[in-house]
Amino acid sequence: MHPAFTVLFMLLFVLLCILGLLANGFIVLVLSREWVRRGRLLPSDLILFSLGLSRFCLQWVGMGNNFYYFLHLVDYCSGPARQFFGLPWDFLNSITAWFGSWLSVLFCMKVANFTHPGFLWLKWRFPRSVPWLLLGSLLTSFIVTLLFFGGNHALYKESFTRKPFGNMTYYQWNRILEMYYFLPLKLITFSIPGSVFLVSIALLIDSLRRHAWRMQHSAHSLQDPSGQAHTRALKSLVSFLVLYTLSFMSLIIDGEGFCSSESDWYWPWQILTYSCTSIHPFILILGNLRLRGAFGQLILLARGF
Repeated sequence: MHPAFTVLFMLLFVLLCILGLLANGFIVLVLSREWVRRGRLLPSDLILFSLGLSRFCLQWVGMGNNFYYFLHLVDYCSGPARQFFGLPWDFLNSITAWFGSWLSVLFCMKVANFTHPGFLWLKWRFPRSVPWLLLGSLLTSFIVTLLFFGGNHALYKESFTRKPFGNMTYYQWNRILEMYYFLPLKLITFSIPGSVFLVSIALLIDSLRRHAWRMQHSAHSLQDPSGQAHTRALKSLVSFLVLYTLSFMSLIIDGEGFCSSESDWYWPWQILTYSCTSIHPFILILGNLRLRGAFGQLILLARGF
């Protein structure tokens, strides 16, 4: 790729991260002020606050990781930098995926209409369980981070001693760990919260289908409050699904080693990787009444200057 295009994609990546930092920082700031003022947050706001905070930190760690990897490839692969960046990177990636899945579950519980006793019990119980679910996600992500750290430490130790593992070179040992350790671990780490997310979308779609059938047979419009709530929740979750899928696929391809810093497609893939954490916060801001109101006041204030 021509150097000019590399610089262009680097600038686009930085711009995307800055937008993500501003949006996630805005969510954290507004909800922090609400937390201080009221002394507590609603379950939905608590999940939004946790998701915004994890994404805000992930953007900073990601920018530092990507630029150090791009500028110091040899030192990154053979030195302690991989472990230094890997610890917060793996933890924040895992915790962000879990927080996003709990947000989708909350949308489903608030909007979907089912009369099954099990669903009604979950609908009553879930908001009260949000703090414990967030703490459980922290613990799960901590365990996952330790597993990633073990693999990174094995690579660093092998590189530091410069002794081949059996008859294998360091590069062969690296590829084996990537294919048979890191890649399955990534698939498990992101597939479990992703499955929870998909189940929530499926339940919402089924609930909307049932609601549409009832409206057709009762001669009511689909634009009633319940139908509109279904539609808004589905729009938010489907957009999240598209962005989450792009980020998930780019992380898996990145783990395969197809887009190293020497590849022409390194920065475009990084843009895809961070598209979810940078674009989805704006969708959340526009879909939340409190955040949308605060954002509108910020725009009016900016115009006043």
